Amino acid sequence: MSDEMGRVPDNFIYKLIQEDLETGALNREICTRFPPEPNGYLHIGSAYAIYTNYNVAKHFNGKFNLRFDDTNPLKEDMEFVNAIKEDINWLGCSPGDRIYYGSDYSEQIYEAAIRLILKGKAYVCDLSPAEVTEYRGTLTEPGKNSPYRGRTVEDNLRLFQEMREGVHPTGSRVVRAKIDMSSPNMNLRDPVIYRIIHKEHYRTGDKWCIYPMYDFAHPIQDAIECITHSLCSIEFKDHRPLYEWVLNELDTARAPKQREFGRLNITGVVTSKRYLRQLVEGQHVDGWDDPRMPTIRGLRRRGFTPESIKNFIDEIGLIRQQSTVDIAMLEHALRQDLKPKVHSTMVVIDPLKVVITNYPEDAAEFVNVENSGENKELGHREIPFGRNIFIEKEDFMEEPIPGFHRLSIDSEVRLKGAYYIRCNEVIKDEQTGEIIELHCTYDPLTKSGTGFTGRKVKSTIHWVSAEHCVPVEIHLYDKLILNPELVKEDNQSWETLINPDSFIRLENCMAEPSLAGAEVEDKFQFIRHGYFCVDSRYTTADKKVFNRIVSLKDTWKKQQ
Repeated sequence: MSDEMGRVPDNFIYKLIQEDLETGALNREICTRFPPEPNGYLHIGSAYAIYTNYNVAKHFNGKFNLRFDDTNPLKEDMEFVNAIKEDINWLGCSPGDRIYYGSDYSEQIYEAAIRLILKGKAYVCDLSPAEVTEYRGTLTEPGKNSPYRGRTVEDNLRLFQEMREGVHPTGSRVVRAKIDMSSPNMNLRDPVIYRIIHKEHYRTGDKWCIYPMYDFAHPIQDAIECITHSLCSIEFKDHRPLYEWVLNELDTARAPKQREFGRLNITGVVTSKRYLRQLVEGQHVDGWDDPRMPTIRGLRRRGFTPESIKNFIDEIGLIRQQSTVDIAMLEHALRQDLKPKVHSTMVVIDPLKVVITNYPEDAAEFVNVENSGENKELGHREIPFGRNIFIEKEDFMEEPIPGFHRLSIDSEVRLKGAYYIRCNEVIKDEQTGEIIELHCTYDPLTKSGTGFTGRKVKSTIHWVSAEHCVPVEIHLYDKLILNPELVKEDNQSWETLINPDSFIRLENCMAEPSLAGAEVEDKFQFIRHGYFCVDSRYTTADKKVFNRIVSLKDTWKKQQ
């Protein structure tokens, strides 16, 4: 969404801001913000909003603020604050020292409510939440005035002061803006702007027991921070008249402008914070950083890179309306980022032992293998080779079907980077009949890199040395929810919605010895199996655990 050449990118948000600059409507530097509520973890949709605000500020040489919307003490926690900071930095959108908290503006927001009461533009209402909803009316019928709408300024000031002092219990009274109960916009039908909540706040303790609603606090916070453009997702478009009403009634000089962009949805992905919380608290997933989760932490643990997420968002561009993008597009961006960066390695996930009977029993050698088929600059490595190796069980077929070109009785294949081998004998378990070992011979003249130009084989397979390999555990992931369209109710049975094959653990896999030194979040291409990342939770000094990030197959380009 940004242009390195300094030109205005071809999207409506950049054009609107450029017009504001050219007409002198701002007379100050561009400043945007990302205002997360610290009651959960950021997800892929959050990344879209973060990059949008960050890139706008960067393009126009402005400032980018991170402001925590922490004006609701019921679910907020420092755990989420710290996680959000870390995730934003990981994405490459660091706000530096421009980190703010809505709770720091509590006194100013309170004073703003007082000003509205003094102007006759706000009042204390004793209706219950259910009655407030009933009085609001419907999309086709106007609302009706609260019986408390006519309270005097003096009574409203007294009651509001009592609310602040903790005289009244939680939920017993609210402060409402006095706008228009017949407005076609439901958000203007005397919206609640303050409520009573007797609960300790994670930052301010018990200093406050009244808290502003987001729609009231948001424009005031933007004005305090000199935000020029409050960039929001499209669901806030109907809230813009209230945003502007608040700023206008408070006679805000150089008021910020709210502008909306489309909300990003991805096929097969649920991003509702409420539903994600249910999955975590119900222990249906392995925490907020479960690699199946669409959270930034889950994507990072799975092996996604900040560059792949940014490239994905850049490819989409700024959209005007709610839009759904195929998840294959995100996976394509990931593959494109990983291809030239990661080493290609050999890992056997379902080992079948092969004994090369004509190879000396006590001998061993090293063969030379390229680190990447995509990027020659990554060089080569040496891999040990010996008499006993492991190959994939699926790479051998005793009675090959038509089109099977890998190893079978009396056929040859090339071992990647090594020799041709021919299968001569199959060893089976006497009780089960399962194939447990192959006896093969190798042709010493066919070593890779020696210029051998003799007979051809139709297949090259990967392998690892049985004496030198490293046991590893592999985790395979698939989509978490079978059909996200069915996720509509708060009390749904997640057991019926979760894909039973969304997580598969494979133990006793065998990796080439170069992976023994792999560290957390290191990424590799496992030949034929996909791209993998060292898991940050379960990897220990004694056990390497790899998460499959994405398969090698890319369907996105084929769809274009």
